[in-house]
Amino acid sequence: MTLPSLRLKANADRRLRAGHLWVYSNEVDTAVTPLNAIPAGAQAVLEAAGGRPLGIVGVSPNNLICARLLSRDLKHSLDKSLLVHRIKVALSLRERLFDQPCYRLVYGDSDLLPGLVVDRFHDILVVQIASATMEQHRDAVLEALVQVLKPRGVLWKNDSSARDAEGLERYVDTAFGVVPEWVALEENGVKFEAPVMQGQKTGWFYDHRMNRARLAPYVKGKRVLDLFSYIGGWGVQAAAFGATEVMCVDASAFALDGVERNATLNGVAERLVSVEGDVFEAIKELKAAEERFDVVIADPPAFIKRKKDLKNGEAAYRRLNEQAMRLLSKDGILVSASCSMHLPEDDLQNILLSSARHLDRNIQLLERGAQGPDHPVHPAIPETRYIKSITCRLLPNS
Repeated sequence: MTLPSLRLKANADRRLRAGHLWVYSNEVDTAVTPLNAIPAGAQAVLEAAGGRPLGIVGVSPNNLICARLLSRDLKHSLDKSLLVHRIKVALSLRERLFDQPCYRLVYGDSDLLPGLVVDRFHDILVVQIASATMEQHRDAVLEALVQVLKPRGVLWKNDSSARDAEGLERYVDTAFGVVPEWVALEENGVKFEAPVMQGQKTGWFYDHRMNRARLAPYVKGKRVLDLFSYIGGWGVQAAAFGATEVMCVDASAFALDGVERNATLNGVAERLVSVEGDVFEAIKELKAAEERFDVVIADPPAFIKRKKDLKNGEAAYRRLNEQAMRLLSKDGILVSASCSMHLPEDDLQNILLSSARHLDRNIQLLERGAQGPDHPVHPAIPETRYIKSITCRLLPNS
């Protein structure tokens, strides 16, 4: 197969030679190789300004990130063979890390499979494709996954907004075998069922696994509040770890049905209460009722999805954390999390400090957490590191 060329401007190859995988549209020498001459999803040979080949890229000509490196070896374009190899390499890491086959199996660029995410739930795979190149190789992706994992079922969960920029339709469809509405998983020794078809993202958030494991010593024998609980990833584990009472708050009745389902699954339903409604309104009502908790978990959806949202997003994180602190007992623990890539960890720390001082409380930072190792960070691509979790202790100012 003869691939078209994509030529870079002078010195535009420095970042890629240093390890990055992305090409921006303003780095392409469009006089020599017009971007619009390459169809979306096609593969091309990326060349330095002098013509030296740098590897094979998948092209998205209408995007700011117009190409992503698939292979630095010209002998290996994206096909079933390369997919099988990369999936096996990704699998070998996860099998080393976890004793149960429940994890993120493929994490896009970090596993050298840009535009592809695969979450594994025992023998069910949930797949998200976010690039035109991967979409064109959808059949090969499925064949490779079936060959390597031999799953009972594979679900295409291709309903994310990331597909819009690639000009791809959104859909959710069973690709192989049988996929139930709710699938089983195990995390930190706690059993769950996730709604893979109707739930958020792939149905579950494996990225906070290690941070949730850290809950155990803080929640035993304590009263816990789980804000933005979704289906109970934090709250049900807190109860399983020995909390005497857990209150889960979420705006979604569907999600709270999942909380009750998972609490029952682990025999902790009698210690768990669900509250449906806007989280900020619920906090206000709990404060008015003079409710207090030993541990509060605040793991909201991304308040900062784009850089232009930074100011309003930071204000939302400040408001959430300050209000959460108001519900803590005198010697209380706050677990503050963020999945906003654009919010640096130091900024979240500063928000916690200023919120505590505004309430005239002393604060101790106890633990910092990030995404688990099944979400490996590509050191040249800061966007692959997005999860922050800070466990802190709030004490009276005396």
